[in-house]
Amino acid sequence: MHPINQQAAVNRLNRRIFLGNGLAGSLGTMAASRLRAEEAGAPWLIPGIPKAKRVIYLFQSGAPSQMDLFDPKPKMEKHRGEDLPESIRKGQRLTTMTSGQSKFPVAPSVFKFNKHGDSGLWLSDAWRYLPRVADELCMIRTMHTEAINHDPAITFMQTGNQLPGRPSIGAWVTYGLGSPNKDLPGYVVLTSFGSGRPDDQPLYDRLWSAGFLPGKHQGVKFRNKGDAVLYLTDPPGVDRSTRRATLDRLAALNGLHHQSLGDPEIETRVNQYEMAFRMQASVPDLLNMRNETKETLEMYGADVTRPGSYAANCLLARRLAERDVRFIQLFHMGWDHHGNLPAALRGQCKDTDQATAALLTDLKRRGLLEDTLVVWGGEFGRTIYSQGGLSEANYGRDHHPRCFSMVLAGAGVKKGLTFGETDDYCYNIVKNPVHVNQLNATILHLLGINHERLTFPHQGLEARLTGVEPAPVVKELLA
Repeated sequence: MHPINQQAAVNRLNRRIFLGNGLAGSLGTMAASRLRAEEAGAPWLIPGIPKAKRVIYLFQSGAPSQMDLFDPKPKMEKHRGEDLPESIRKGQRLTTMTSGQSKFPVAPSVFKFNKHGDSGLWLSDAWRYLPRVADELCMIRTMHTEAINHDPAITFMQTGNQLPGRPSIGAWVTYGLGSPNKDLPGYVVLTSFGSGRPDDQPLYDRLWSAGFLPGKHQGVKFRNKGDAVLYLTDPPGVDRSTRRATLDRLAALNGLHHQSLGDPEIETRVNQYEMAFRMQASVPDLLNMRNETKETLEMYGADVTRPGSYAANCLLARRLAERDVRFIQLFHMGWDHHGNLPAALRGQCKDTDQATAALLTDLKRRGLLEDTLVVWGGEFGRTIYSQGGLSEANYGRDHHPRCFSMVLAGAGVKKGLTFGETDDYCYNIVKNPVHVNQLNATILHLLGINHERLTFPHQGLEARLTGVEPAPVVKELLA
């Protein structure tokens, strides 16, 4: 037997490839029926024109404190230092960081709240610039999740499951809708370090993974130090025509290899080669900020000139949106404030406040906000009680999954809306709870996707982002 044919025969006995290609039963039938459905038009698309064409997801990693930013609790001042009542805690679990405390003293926020805009949206004075766009914001105060620690909570927000290995929301979106721009990835990830807590929780590439979806839907991360994308320039002696000819030969060889093995990762490799080739031409223009006006740069703040900063990433997000990149995700670290919260929170707001407001303003004046959905928030909330010592000017807060705030703006959401209500201690939800899966279902709905029908066959099941339990779209948020 020819060596190549012999190796192909061996590979066909490989368990993974056998399961992927050799079953004529349920999995094979499921995949074939799905392909036929897609040829007739994606079954998950909602008839009509979607409100949003793209998403900019400003993920605040570490969990911002909702009662210090968005959800005022003035009655807590008269309970300062008192132990959190058992009637409020109701036996809910605690993290190991505070479960050993003998007391859970109530820590009122040091920040003052005011109403802003025609809508009267409540925001704390930790924000200086965000109040200027208050009437563009749609505030959800009653988000909740099952996860109580960072890694499973962030994984759950991104993939709909606390266990790693499943596709991220950006991968699901590009799988369901594709991308209008063929010269840039459909899903781009940008990361930045916060000044509030520079040594905060790490981020992992699996948070923007394609999981079991085709690999071409994985998020492409731009570096936050040095060159955003490496190897944009061909090496000396290699011109574009030579590079093109090399890729054509590689594609032909990979095509033969794919015919023999049927491994989908071969197709992913070819797609990556082609995208990299096109990015060599498209990315330099994307990253070239020389055509931005002085007024625009000043609007985003002084930090905009520092590559990899949150401000620079917000401006880059706008430029990606202009180029019709489907899903743009910024991860800003530094929000995990177990101690020294007032000072650390001010640092985080200094990082993000001006640039977030500028991004919304910039998108609006360019006519992009009407078809761009902007999402701002973290993986869970913080406790009203102090972790560790409590003084009038200083305290920390532990993780709290039972209620937290997130903000939406742009395409298809109600402007100036505050949705949901928490109790006086910002510990439990009183009215209109919104689960993480419901948030993701609503994001997909605004993009024109029926989240219950956006599925992919995996391990004998039709897997989806929003899980198997009911996760109704939150229609009260829709314009």
